[in-house]
Amino acid sequence: MTKKPAIQTPLRIGAAAKRETRTQFGALCYRRAKSKKSGFEVLLVSSRDTGRWIIPKGWPVDGETPAAAAAMEAWEEAGVRGRAHETCIGHFSYHKWIDEELSLPCIVGVFPVEVLRLDDDYPEAQERKRKWFSPKKAAQRLSEPELRQIVQSFDPARLPG
Repeated sequence: MTKKPAIQTPLRIGAAAKRETRTQFGALCYRRAKSKKSGFEVLLVSSRDTGRWIIPKGWPVDGETPAAAAAMEAWEEAGVRGRAHETCIGHFSYHKWIDEELSLPCIVGVFPVEVLRLDDDYPEAQERKRKWFSPKKAAQRLSEPELRQIVQSFDPARLPG
C-alpha cells in the first residue's frame, strides 16, 4: 500500500498575522545534470545585501500553497519557470535583517522546484546573480547548516509523482 502525501490547502493570512509571521517558504531549484556524476544540479542566487549564496525564499502568500509561494519566489529572484513539488523536504532557520538594528528569526520550509526554463527578464534580475552548482558544491557555498544538509540529502528521484 502506497501512502499518498498530504495535500496542502491555500493559506489564509490576515494583516495582523502577516506582521507576526516568521515563516517563509523557499525553493530548492534543480535540473537534471548535463554530466552523469551527480545526476542533477542546484541553482543558487546571491542575496541582495551581502552577495552570499542562498535559495529563493519569501513570505507566505494569501490564497497560495507554500509550494506555490516558493515557486513565485523562484521566479522573482531567479527567473525560474518550472514545476513546484508540494512535498516539503526540510526546514532551516536564519535571521532576516529588517534594518541595521532589527532581525527576525525565520523558519523556512523548503520545496523542490524542477527548473524547466530560465528567463533572463525577471523582477530581480538586476539585483541578483544566479549560478548552477553540483549538490556538493552548492552545499559548501551555503551559510545555514540545516540548508546545507537539505541540499546534501536531496534526491529528486525520491519525490512523489
